[in-house]
Amino acid sequence: MSPDSPLTMLGGLSAADFLRDYWQQQPLLIRGAFPDIESPLSPDELAGLACEDNIEARLVEEHGPEGPWQVSHGPFDEATFARLPERDWTLLVQAVDHYVPGVAELLERFDFLPRWRLDDIMISYAPPGGSVGPHVDQYDVFLLQASGQRHWQLGGRVPEDAPIIAGIDLRILERFEVQPGQDWVLEPGDMLYLPPGWAHHGVSQSDDCLTFSVGFRAPSADEAITSFADYIGEQLPASHRYADASMDVPEDPAQLDDAALSRMRALILETLDDPAQLAQWFGRVMTQPKYVDQLVPNETPTEEAELVAALQAGETLERSLGSRFAWRALDDERATLFVDGDGLDCPTGLARELAGTATLDAHLLEHAEAPRVLVHLLDAGSLDWTGLDEE
Repeated sequence: MSPDSPLTMLGGLSAADFLRDYWQQQPLLIRGAFPDIESPLSPDELAGLACEDNIEARLVEEHGPEGPWQVSHGPFDEATFARLPERDWTLLVQAVDHYVPGVAELLERFDFLPRWRLDDIMISYAPPGGSVGPHVDQYDVFLLQASGQRHWQLGGRVPEDAPIIAGIDLRILERFEVQPGQDWVLEPGDMLYLPPGWAHHGVSQSDDCLTFSVGFRAPSADEAITSFADYIGEQLPASHRYADASMDVPEDPAQLDDAALSRMRALILETLDDPAQLAQWFGRVMTQPKYVDQLVPNETPTEEAELVAALQAGETLERSLGSRFAWRALDDERATLFVDGDGLDCPTGLARELAGTATLDAHLLEHAEAPRVLVHLLDAGSLDWTGLDEE
């Protein structure tokens, strides 16, 4: 599709228009973004997920038994939900796209943005009055109303050091002033885009309020610098050190002079300024799975001949829910395929197909190295045989 084609999910804007005028710049309310939406799961099913081990879930009670804005962490049990009042609480379940295929399919609609920027889909359920208070997120988010109604108010951009309410396990703003014209009730299918740093407050208006939050990865500068330095440092020999051959006799042996600092600065900058290494690090860090323990490696290695025979017999592979794929060209013929924090050298055509959305079937065998790459990904848990979970 052309980047200039109008998109219903962007209110008739093209992807190019949206990226130029709104992305990371200003909010956008989109009425009827998903006009025929039917939530892939019910509030009860969301609560069921929140009761499972290894699923990240939170319960926010504005008037909790232990105090205002009480936050509890899952897994929960039936007794927890049985004691809750009829209003003023919120259940949030992280990364529901990792567990519910129907939710994961929604991510494909956001293909006008880099796939490696997508983080996950968090789903919140709240009865009337339920909210998490006025707050700020430091990442882009699309807030899609899947069922029921939610009242949204925006407070504009706020500084990073804006005062928050002390003594609670939420970063709720002390002061929140609704901006003129930034006050709406979203119906099913409506969507609100918010750039980073924009204060917002959403309150449920119904007993079936489900809101899908499509969030995006944005490593902070401190995380990126630390991670890249660690990645580079693991590859450097111990002999690569500070050196000061031919230095002048110091005026004061205790002084850190400009020449010494200049040499140290040059060592650090020359070591870090490596575009090829930066690309390899970036591909790995942006495809790291949100939950490493969700990948289930094969206990018994797969034989390449076995995999080839299965594909030729008509079986297909699928990308595991929660797995992340990206690629970067190395030259005209080779690329690095980044998958779940790992990097594999392979033909560019194969990397593009695996990192895309095409069906993974026998046509992949047209690439000579496909068996090697597919076996590696299958055994690592990044791929699985289609339909295996239903057996």
